[in-house]
Amino acid sequence: MTSAPDPDLSFMSAFPAPTQEAWRAAVDKVLKGGDFEKRLVAKTADGIRVEPLYLAASSPARPLRAQAGRWQVTARLDHPEPAEAQKLALADLEGGANALTIAFAGAHAARGYGLVAKDVAALDAALDGAMLDLIQLRLDPAPEGRINALLLAALVERRGLSPEALSLDFGMDPIGVFAGTGGLAASWAEVGRRLAATIRALKARGFNGPFVTVDTRPWHEAGASEAQELGYGLATAIAYLRALEAAGFSLEEARDAISFTLVADTDEFLTIAKLRAARLIWARIQRACGLTPAPMVLHAETAWRSLTRRDPWVNLLRGTIATFSAGIGGADSITVQPFTSALGLSDAFARRIARNTQLVLLEEANLWRVADPAAGSGSFETLTQALCEQGWAQMQAVERQAKDGLPGILAALTAGTAQTALEHQRDAHARAIATRREPITGTSEFPNLREAAVAVLDVAPVTIGTPTGRTGTAPDPDALIARLAAGAERQEGLIAPQDGLRAKALPSQRLAEPFETLRDRADAAAVKPVVFLATLGPVADFTARAGFARNLFEAGGLAAPVGDGFAQDGGTDLAALAAAFTASGARLACLCGADAAYAAEGVPAAQALTAAGATVWLAGRPGELEEALNNAGVRSFIYAGCDAVAVLTEALAISLPILSD
Repeated sequence: MTSAPDPDLSFMSAFPAPTQEAWRAAVDKVLKGGDFEKRLVAKTADGIRVEPLYLAASSPARPLRAQAGRWQVTARLDHPEPAEAQKLALADLEGGANALTIAFAGAHAARGYGLVAKDVAALDAALDGAMLDLIQLRLDPAPEGRINALLLAALVERRGLSPEALSLDFGMDPIGVFAGTGGLAASWAEVGRRLAATIRALKARGFNGPFVTVDTRPWHEAGASEAQELGYGLATAIAYLRALEAAGFSLEEARDAISFTLVADTDEFLTIAKLRAARLIWARIQRACGLTPAPMVLHAETAWRSLTRRDPWVNLLRGTIATFSAGIGGADSITVQPFTSALGLSDAFARRIARNTQLVLLEEANLWRVADPAAGSGSFETLTQALCEQGWAQMQAVERQAKDGLPGILAALTAGTAQTALEHQRDAHARAIATRREPITGTSEFPNLREAAVAVLDVAPVTIGTPTGRTGTAPDPDALIARLAAGAERQEGLIAPQDGLRAKALPSQRLAEPFETLRDRADAAAVKPVVFLATLGPVADFTARAGFARNLFEAGGLAAPVGDGFAQDGGTDLAALAAAFTASGARLACLCGADAAYAAEGVPAAQALTAAGATVWLAGRPGELEEALNNAGVRSFIYAGCDAVAVLTEALAISLPILSD
């Protein structure tokens, strides 16, 4: 905690230098015997300790972005209709975006939508007015990624543009697509051959790439921790390096063909550390290959799994935190999920807010002016190093599974070991969400039952049929580009599946889904389900627990109004309480009061409510009163840390049947 004296703060010499020991002594005094580890030390999903205080750290030279300055503000082009997609894309570019990501129909990131482009004319229409030599253009990985890449090359030829002058990322990621869909159209050897042939044809035409994207979004949405996301992503990159080297590319050419897409989540400390760690591990991999490390081409996208359908306005805060973290962490370009993305295809307003989130952080907060703001911070440097170690260990564990000509990452998927590891992590996260140890504002905490609907575009999801194609070998990529530029349809380039790989597809889940399912069930009821809050004593005594109970029940869509209570002569008018329950139409009643009220009136109140036909619960832990309360009719207890999803499921089961009578 000590540092070199600042000449402008010479008066500080009059005070004793602070030490970590002195700080710890002061903390122990405040804790009054409380457990330091439990109170102040947290652990990440990977078991990394997060201390309450860190010493200043040295700032060793670290790999940074290739070009300092502003990151690229990226918007997604994902409307199925080319004409509508073009209008939205131009609005984004005119409003401050300087990069576009095309999500073709079938792309994982299109979420059931995506541009439908059967030929280069449709792609040209979608990009009409967009000057490709002035913006960055990326393709989102998709099942027909090779054809999408060739279609983009055909568009460049059709427009007569110079490939060398363009900033294009062709986004081919057969391993990521395999992870998300569970199917690979051919053997890995054949897929690697086609990938190499496509890259060779594009390079021959003057395109600089990158051509291959390591996309970690499928892993993240399946529940991956930060270290797992790094490990699986970098094992994928190694698989591409080996495949391209085997096809005749030098390791330097193979390295330069690869870009990365990582997820920026709502934990700013871990997101910043994860992005910094990714650059460090990639540099180490390059050195292990005998290369002089080149900067990682890193795109970041705000997390899909953190989005909510309920009270989606809170997604604006989540997106801002994630964008801030990605910018500080050193992303070259960023895509912000519009706040309505979980509800459908976002309209121009939601896209504008997503775009402006980046612009405010760039132009008003000036985040771009420092290359690595986290450098020298004890917390960030420690977390970065820990994620480097754990991410490297995860990558090595995957690599050791290589078998029968399959790289480690594909062997892990086909054997199911990757899915099992992710399931364990996903289950642990689900428990934290269910118990609200990890609260979701607007969903599991502070829900709004009176929220107004938000607008999304009235567009039907795209139906993707089973892909078909010709049998035999893949057509020559260079010749196919020429045919596509002349007007041929993408179908000409498709190859019928042959001797492909199969695996269990990774699930794509948002954290809020369990609570949203409960809310949907409650909203579908003919009459709104309600819980009667049976308050004991005066308002000042029951407010805390009544507020807790209301917050909990509303997270499941059950209304739980709080009145002025039934106080009478220092106690509670139990006859009025029972009568109010009967008048409420509820079937479930929850006692809410102070511990003293429970001791004095909990048993008779429970008996009165049970006699009135209520299923009785109690807010709080019963302690020594549990047996007496149970005998009086209390069937369950709700408290901080209980399984809220299980509690709300039971509450709905109690409340809804009476509504259908």
